[in-house]
This record gives sequence, structure tokens and C-alpha cells, in this order.
Amino acid sequence: MGNQPSVAAQVIISIVPIVGIVMGSAVVFFYALWSHRERMLRIEMGTYSPVPVDLDAFSLLSGLLLVAVGAALTLVFVAMGASGYTVLGGLIPLSVGIGLLAFHSLRAYRRRA
Repeated sequence: MGNQPSVAAQVIISIVPIVGIVMGSAVVFFYALWSHRERMLRIEMGTYSPVPVDLDAFSLLSGLLLVAVGAALTLVFVAMGASGYTVLGGLIPLSVGIGLLAFHSLRAYRRRA
């Protein structure tokens, strides 16, 4: 029983992620709500101009970030000697990042052709 955490510590450890997820969800909800209301007011006032999304820049940035995170996680898990499903924590973002980089390069190649 000496190395077992106390009941209060276990409760706090289990509540922290729940509170983080709830607070993050509240921030995302209110951001979406307020940006929607701002957009509706701009449309009513006639000052709204839509901003196009730069899909190439987004896919390049998110692909590079995911490859970096996935490669770091994979290297750490492999260096720790973990095997099986643990390595998936690094391989999943790595493969998603490689897919986004491939999408970016194929899209850039099609625009040049």
C-alpha cells in the first residue's frame, strides 16, 4: 500500500482531463458562436467579404507538424523498447502527416501541369 497513490490523488488525476476537455469544448463553442454572429452582422451591414481558405498552405503546415510529432513519438516509443499498440501513438500522426504532405505535393504538381 506504500506506493499506491491516495484516493484524493486518484480523484484529482481522473478529474483534470475531464475538466480540460469540457473547458476546451466551451472555448471552441463560444468561438464558433461569436464568429457566426459577427459574420451574420457583417452580412446584414453589407461589409462581409469571404476569405478564401489556402488549402495548400494548410495541408503543408499541418502535414509538417504531424510528421514532426509522429516521428518524435515513434522514436521515443521505439527507444523506450515499447512494442505492439504503444508505437501506434507515434505511427498514426506520422502516417497522417505523410498523407497530408503527399496531398500537398500532388496538388502543387497538378497546378504546374
